[in-house]
Amino acid sequence: MTVKAIKIIDPHIHLFNLEQGDYQWLKADNPPFWDNKTRIAKSFTEQDLNLRQEFELAAFVHIEAGFDNQQPWREIAYLEQRCKLPFRSIAFIDLLLSSVQFNQQIAKLINYKSVIGCRYILDQQALKILTDQQALANLSIIADHNLLFELQMPLNDNQAVNALIKLLTTQPKLKVIINHAGSPIFNINENTAWLVNIAKLAQFKQCAIKCSGWEMTDNHYTMAQVQSVVQTCLNGFGEQRVMFASNFPLCLLSKSYQTYWQDQTMLINVLNLSEPQRNLLCYKNTKHWYQIID
Repeated sequence: MTVKAIKIIDPHIHLFNLEQGDYQWLKADNPPFWDNKTRIAKSFTEQDLNLRQEFELAAFVHIEAGFDNQQPWREIAYLEQRCKLPFRSIAFIDLLLSSVQFNQQIAKLINYKSVIGCRYILDQQALKILTDQQALANLSIIADHNLLFELQMPLNDNQAVNALIKLLTTQPKLKVIINHAGSPIFNINENTAWLVNIAKLAQFKQCAIKCSGWEMTDNHYTMAQVQSVVQTCLNGFGEQRVMFASNFPLCLLSKSYQTYWQDQTMLINVLNLSEPQRNLLCYKNTKHWYQIID
């Protein structure tokens, strides 16, 4: 009997073209200073998203990867010329641009059919940016265009999360997708702030969360550590606002793309989730939030 393949829409991947793009962060002299960064400092195409028979990659969401931060539409143009699978793209945009410049860039980006949202990595600058009046005005523009905002920041930063909560309260139209589960610390004793803030942000129905990026915390992470984080996300956000993602090719710092998704299916079994719930986490939620037609 033929086993039906598990359909996946991967909501967080990066494709690199080192010949055409900048990718300053991939250069050895620039942060992040990972010991094994050379493993991913090369070009990756759609063909590198290799999955065997038990999985079917139906579509994906490409997250900006620093191709050209001055002209972010160049990355989108490259992707739309090369990619064959259905996909959506999240473009880079600088939240600190003047309103005129920001509107000009948004106008160019939305001309590309794959663009569904924008990202500007906040990380340790989250509080500064989320309290900057120009950045807040630009986030309002994102909301007005019905674009998603991909939020990358540590949710153990209480002050920054409070600023985020104020933003979500004043901008109820702004749809926010939290990247990499909000950068939890695997040591649960140090994760109290993350736990509290996950519960706070889960109250905002315009927010969803992607579970990925474990390798950026620890290349040798365990699935038991991931299980605790995913269970917390599910408890807070519910089964329709949580997505499993790979962070390809960064996941290769720990394991192959195939092994990564095998681990996710094992995790689903450990969490005692049903087949319909698996379908939500691996496929349907991403299809809904990113408006994908596969």
